[in-house]
Amino acid sequence: MGGWETQVRKGLVELSVMAALQGGEAYGYEILRRLAEAEPLAITESTVYPVLARLAKDGLLAVRVAPSPAGPPRRYYHLTAQGRRHFAQMQSYWKELDASVNCLVFGDRP
Repeated sequence: MGGWETQVRKGLVELSVMAALQGGEAYGYEILRRLAEAEPLAITESTVYPVLARLAKDGLLAVRVAPSPAGPPRRYYHLTAQGRRHFAQMQSYWKELDASVNCLVFGDRP
């Protein structure tokens, strides 16, 4: 993968992680699996976990710790009310950005 693709993906990590949580609570591995389903957005653990920690610190995610059937306790993440509002703003901006970039790249008109 070229450098420009990596830079585009890096810019989409926060939006992608929040989108992976819009359907409800999930623990880290589930989030990674959801992101992997959108193959071009497959993001590594070393990228996702710091983003989850930052979003939680910023009050956009809440964290619940629960026992795991095997191994250490799991940290379950879900969007807070503030996180849902922030994600809605991100969705709106993404829609505008997508339309603008498609217009420039493909000559599409919104």
